[in-house]
Amino acid sequence: MKKKFINKEVIIGASVLVALAILFFGIDYLKGINLFKPVNFYYVNYDRVDGLEVAAPVTIDGYKVGQVRDIEFNYEHPGKIKVLLALDPKLHLPQGTKAEISQSLLSGASIALHLGSSTTMIEKGGEVPPMTAPDLMSTVSDQILPTVNSILPRVDTLMFNLNTLTSHPSIYSSLGHIEGVTNNLYHGTVLLNSTLGKIDSYTPAMYGRINNIANNLDTITGDLTHLSGTLRDLPLDKSVQNVNELTERLIAFSNTLNNEKSTLGLLMNDPQLYNNLCKVSASVDSLILDIKKNPKRYISIKLL
Repeated sequence: MKKKFINKEVIIGASVLVALAILFFGIDYLKGINLFKPVNFYYVNYDRVDGLEVAAPVTIDGYKVGQVRDIEFNYEHPGKIKVLLALDPKLHLPQGTKAEISQSLLSGASIALHLGSSTTMIEKGGEVPPMTAPDLMSTVSDQILPTVNSILPRVDTLMFNLNTLTSHPSIYSSLGHIEGVTNNLYHGTVLLNSTLGKIDSYTPAMYGRINNIANNLDTITGDLTHLSGTLRDLPLDKSVQNVNELTERLIAFSNTLNNEKSTLGLLMNDPQLYNNLCKVSASVDSLILDIKKNPKRYISIKLL
């Protein structure tokens, strides 16, 4: 019974130790610290570490080469704060390397290493000289505040002008006009939607009429094609030849009429001949009339 009780105590104690180990490593893991990764340690003594926290990145030219492992007050050198750096074991720091705390508004503080040019290296676990950087807030104050102070009067003037503009009576009148325009646009949109609805209702009938017109055009096209074939089959060459012959005859007849040596030409062009013919015709008419009146003068009938 006592042995069983001792076994329970051992199990409980082991469970507590495992839980504490998991908690310890879990907290470091959540901080971004990998305790199982090999590193080389260096330390830096700063006067101030504003914003710097454990697990903050250590970079060279923006590339992460390690992180801050611990920050503690240096009791051996009062007024100094000791920062422990865990760096990539492949990295060797030359003499003259300096560690600068750089501030960022978005990502917080980090340490930037500025490598020296010496061929002698800092020993592992050795001290890296600090490098002072201007305070972020003082930099912001020195650079931005003068600009802000120069802008503020302009902002005041702008706000005054805006207040003057918004309080002007014409603004309210314009807003009233805009409301009227908006109402007109709304009514116009309603009317347009109604018109589009009517067009949609007329669309099937229009499509039917268009189809009928297309069918009629097809019929007319077919008739024209048939007529073209019929005209192509007609003896047009012979008809043209007959017309040419008739034209030549008319030209010859016209030339005959215009020729004064021909009989028809003399009749058409000689006035004397025409007058003589008229006289002969008149004499013949007189003779016929006289024969009708006095037949005995010209015809004698003897009875035997």
